[in-house]
Amino acid sequence: MPTVATAKGLLSQSLRTARANGTHLVKLIHGYGSTGKGGAIRTAVRRELEERKRQGQVRLYIPGEEFSPFYEDARQAVCKYPELAKDRDYTRTNHGITIVVL
Repeated sequence: MPTVATAKGLLSQSLRTARANGTHLVKLIHGYGSTGKGGAIRTAVRRELEERKRQGQVRLYIPGEEFSPFYEDARQAVCKYPELAKDRDYTRTNHGITIVVL
């Protein structure tokens, strides 16, 4: 089990690598946490993504529980990147993932 600091470091590294490779989509698997209320890593990752979105480093991020056609950000992402609709977590309400659009 990584610490929050380790997870945030891996997040930064993964986003840098994706951007350097010209990748526009990243699926983060951070888990939901063992408490049943959402874990510290999940919360920290999403806070970090929100900050990066404000700074213009991330176009948008879609929490797994909103990764369905019922949410505007997910619809926009699928419209631009149709392959997202084929992802196994699309419409599954998976709290343990987050989709990032760079």
